[in-house]
Amino acid sequence: MLRYISRTHILVSFVFLLILLGTIYIYSGYPVSSFSICQPCDNSPEPEVKDAKTKDCSRWRIGDLNMKTGLKYAQPSTQKGRTDVNSVTNWNAPLVWEGTFDPVVIDDIYKRMDPRVAVVVFAVGKYTRFLKGFLESSEKYFLVDFRVTYYIFTDNEKDVPKIRLGEGRKISIVTVPSAMRWQDVVLGRMKWATITIDKQIRNEADYLFMMDIDSVFHNHFGAESLSQLSAVLHRGYYKNTNRDNFPYERRPKSKAYIPTGEGDYYYTAAVWGGYLEEMYKLVRYCYEQSEEDAKNKIEAVWQEESHLNKYLLNNKPTKVLSPEYLWSDYDQIPADIKVVRVSQLVKNYAEVRPNGGH
Repeated sequence: MLRYISRTHILVSFVFLLILLGTIYIYSGYPVSSFSICQPCDNSPEPEVKDAKTKDCSRWRIGDLNMKTGLKYAQPSTQKGRTDVNSVTNWNAPLVWEGTFDPVVIDDIYKRMDPRVAVVVFAVGKYTRFLKGFLESSEKYFLVDFRVTYYIFTDNEKDVPKIRLGEGRKISIVTVPSAMRWQDVVLGRMKWATITIDKQIRNEADYLFMMDIDSVFHNHFGAESLSQLSAVLHRGYYKNTNRDNFPYERRPKSKAYIPTGEGDYYYTAAVWGGYLEEMYKLVRYCYEQSEEDAKNKIEAVWQEESHLNKYLLNNKPTKVLSPEYLWSDYDQIPADIKVVRVSQLVKNYAEVRPNGGH
């Protein structure tokens, strides 16, 4: 007499057979392209740039906050610290000032992770004169003993100086065309940075900083600056400026438009950094939005800085760096700036810029 076979038995047997066949298929060496436990890459369209590569799914992330045994450093306090400035944003991200971190501790933690750091600078036209001071001072103060590659975008490769670099640090020169207007140099940074990240930098760095070349380092600029996305407060608007008076783009026609009554801080575009892929998204965003503006015959009031501020309004930075990280030789140093880490140089804009002017 045949045993009664229920539907449940049939279903269980079918599932078991599928699992068995799948296991045999996987171990037979055939690729399973339709299955992945990895999060999909960003499917948003790439900018229309020549020879752009497909984005990689890989991401570099901060590991555990491990520190070597026996490191000597001052005991941290829960009662003492900076009381003259705010050291946290209203979305609970660190707002970094001198006195809010121990460089011995944080540099040691990050050195154990051994990240590769890219620094992108543009030295076009007469701005090559600033390369020597920038590079020599950076070697003295910027992420010392970390692996750093300076990507120098220039139209005058022969003017790039020979600088003695520390171990694990190097220069990579990227040739770009000259420009007739300084505004085009600024806007072109986003285009050429997007292309070069796609073609080269993505395979060579974990972090990326965009920096202005007409600057000099004066003090320690270390791992306290590293995060998923780090922005720097503009020295001119960080104290008592009402956000309605920030120099945001106020014309609704522009993609950088921020209406009155909105805004957190005003960030400078002269120093910003973060994870390579987060920076890629931001750089590409500024490039694409500038292109959209150009199609509509408008240019944001402060070029990529306007688009940067629009992006950071909707995509909050995970760390905000105080104006210590970009001051200016034009301005006196107030009491709340205990250390100037980087400062922009005094220069004759009419002489160094292709079309002059501020």
